[in-house]
Amino acid sequence: MKEGTTGKRLGIPGLDVLSLGALTALSMPACSDTPVRPEKPNVIFVIMDDMNDYGIGRQEKVLTPHLDRLRSSAVTFTSACCPSPLCMPSRASFFTGVFPHHSGVYANGGDPWNNSEVLKKAETLPELFRRNGYYTFGRGKIYHAKMEAGRIERNFDNRPVFEGGFGPFPDDAHRVFSEKDVFQQFWGVQAFPDSLFPDVINTDAVIDFLKQKRDQPFFVALGLWRPHTPFTAPQRFFDCYNPDEIVIPEGYRADDLDDVPGFAQDLLDPFGRFAVTGAENPDRWKHFIHGYYACTTFADWNLGRLIDAVDQNGYGDNTVIVVLSDNGFHLGTKNHWEKNTLWDASAVVPLVIRMPDSPLNGKKVEVPVGLIDLYPTIVELCGLQPPVQQLDGQSLMPFFSQEGYDPGCPALTSLGENLAAVRSKQYRYIQYPDGTNELYDIRQDPYEWKNLVNEPGMDQVAKELRKYIPASFAKELPGIRRN
Repeated sequence: MKEGTTGKRLGIPGLDVLSLGALTALSMPACSDTPVRPEKPNVIFVIMDDMNDYGIGRQEKVLTPHLDRLRSSAVTFTSACCPSPLCMPSRASFFTGVFPHHSGVYANGGDPWNNSEVLKKAETLPELFRRNGYYTFGRGKIYHAKMEAGRIERNFDNRPVFEGGFGPFPDDAHRVFSEKDVFQQFWGVQAFPDSLFPDVINTDAVIDFLKQKRDQPFFVALGLWRPHTPFTAPQRFFDCYNPDEIVIPEGYRADDLDDVPGFAQDLLDPFGRFAVTGAENPDRWKHFIHGYYACTTFADWNLGRLIDAVDQNGYGDNTVIVVLSDNGFHLGTKNHWEKNTLWDASAVVPLVIRMPDSPLNGKKVEVPVGLIDLYPTIVELCGLQPPVQQLDGQSLMPFFSQEGYDPGCPALTSLGENLAAVRSKQYRYIQYPDGTNELYDIRQDPYEWKNLVNEPGMDQVAKELRKYIPASFAKELPGIRRN
């Protein structure tokens, strides 16, 4: 959609709102006054936390009726890759359009917004929107890192910019670990009422914002904390699944690590979680998978409430909705829980964009793209004055008008200095700092069971993909490369 135009009404023809018992979205009353639609499109980012590609790229039986409903009127990128398989560096990257190998932010922790000279100088998307005349509204988990005094206020117009947190946390009876280490309290499964969840509070706040009449374009960032651990959600989302029907992930193989370099194995299971809730304890493993499923469906329910608020309050025909996750998530594949790897399970994320009047809404794009591409896409879409920093990504706008479009380059994910992977349509190539590497044929081997790097005839494939690994990496800033 070009600047100065208003998109056609974007409805969901022929599709009833999915009724799935407790999953049915809350009905929101329409405003009595139709909002005055600004010429520039509104933009809403919904950022899931640790949501993998179940139901988008893979077919595990996870219930996401509202994401499915959105996808019927949006473009779904089935091979989108995060810039980093950890929360903080991924968010710093896609909110600035700067790769980790340029900022030096590869890990969680470490005060990146104050320690990275690149991030200190870069304009975040909300800052850019404000400079271009947008009202910016932020709630929930957005950056997952502190900023210098006053900067978060320079990002968002609303007060307070309430974040919330990962809670509620399981009590001692519902946790696996009895230690008081802050990281161990995350490892449990338990139900709690809606009122205790920041995701409910923050989604309610966005819904209230969307009920208001506005004559100024807006940018909204809603950061949901789920399905990130702990696996706590309202009981009705656990009830959506029969525990007896939960199965071990299809991609699990006991011997999967036999051809994996030692450097990669050292990244796995830093808290001992798979050791106690994995292959040696299949019932407990399924119990935690159940928890992840419930939290995913809980996040989907909040997404559904927001979509309803957009459409029922008259904003649907001029509002771009972007739904993504900051990184992927292992549920036992590669003998690993959570993220912090360069395999597909950590790197491939949901990315769904509903853009009014796109002729390709409802389509899937299998070409690999990166979350790094979101920033330049939004700049082009909204006709914004460019940011002060150079952007590393490329606009995704051709995907919304040209069926079969392919820019011809793989997507990049990095986890440290000389620690990176590229994902093409057919292959994933991983490079480790000690010179070891991996190569997988994703089409033939979607779970990355067979490392082809030493197979006859594959050296040329690896050489070609290696060209897309950065030639240099910024020095890694302090942080914790843990989950």
